[in-house]
Amino acid sequence: MSYYDYDNDPINDIYQSNQDYSYKMDLDNSLPFEAKPRLLLLGLRRSGKSSIERVVFHKMSPNETLYLESTSKISKNDVISFIDFQIWDFPGQIDFFDSSFDLEIILERCGSLVFVIDAQDDYIDALNRIVDTVVIASKFSITLSYEVFIHKVDGLSDDLKIEIQRDIQQRITEELMHENLEDIHMSFYLTSIYDHSIYEAFSKVIQKLIPQLPTLENLLNILCSNSNIEKAFLFDVMSKIYIATDSSPVDIQTYELCSDMIDVVIDISCIYGPKQENEENGGESASYGTDTYSVIHLANSMVLYLREVNEHLALVCFLREENFEKPGLLDYNFACFKKAIEEVFEVRRRLAQGLLPDADDISGNNKLNENSIMANNIETVSSINNSDINSNI
Repeated sequence: MSYYDYDNDPINDIYQSNQDYSYKMDLDNSLPFEAKPRLLLLGLRRSGKSSIERVVFHKMSPNETLYLESTSKISKNDVISFIDFQIWDFPGQIDFFDSSFDLEIILERCGSLVFVIDAQDDYIDALNRIVDTVVIASKFSITLSYEVFIHKVDGLSDDLKIEIQRDIQQRITEELMHENLEDIHMSFYLTSIYDHSIYEAFSKVIQKLIPQLPTLENLLNILCSNSNIEKAFLFDVMSKIYIATDSSPVDIQTYELCSDMIDVVIDISCIYGPKQENEENGGESASYGTDTYSVIHLANSMVLYLREVNEHLALVCFLREENFEKPGLLDYNFACFKKAIEEVFEVRRRLAQGLLPDADDISGNNKLNENSIMANNIETVSSINNSDINSNI
């Protein structure tokens, strides 16, 4: 197992960083460091950037964030999942446009800029900072996605939330049009660390960094249609961010139920699950493996069904009780779905590690090869699922 050497990172010669080694990258099982997408958290001081990162990716209780000190230097963290990415937390007092910062290096592998606005404070300065940043960033990259978290809305009424979001969106849109940047698309989210809104917002952001997203959605659609599933989410277990879902609309209550189910399974697994060797400290740790399986019957005749895809991902489904009368069919369809998921990402991994010809240029034949394999996976799952249903297992 090999890890990325932060001490020899040339970027560290330019920027100070507060590294968190709780997330380290295994180069044998993921994309190389240069290929990892980067996500920048930007905003004024005390807007809640560090609190968001700690709650979502470090499992910190929202109440504990009240005691966090203000960030004084750039914090860089690797998030290890089935989709690896970096999060850079920029302190609000740092001038993003200072001459000591090389924006070309910062934005070189950046996939998304996330601006955090304190909805309970005067946000005019924050909006000016956002517009200035977008104007500069658009000159360096045309592929960046721009996200705005209208944060700390938990203490506001529903009408006030909508009014603030409309005002912020209108002001930013008008300023961008004034700068002849009307083609820039920005997404706006109402968020709070005290409910699931921050997880849902981050889910939408991370999904834009996943090139295989259309394929994952198609696989989930096939699984749902052939297994009579009402809603399905592919969750990142560590952060409870869903990296993909089927095409049916996302209901926040359904998402909250599925997200809470992951917490229940993790808590029970830590108490009663088998002990596994911990390579880092030489001891044992409670965990759950790829055979983790859980079913919860709700009082409203609905069923929550969880199956772990691998150590990072879990499939959580929401279906009616009468459609769960043949669990063998659902289990078999899941096995086909799991195999297709593994093959989709295996192609990406082999391209990234140079195990396929011309791995440095995936825009040509390799890209077509990858897409054809993905399409074959979808067709395979579809045909198998249909034959299973016809056989009336």
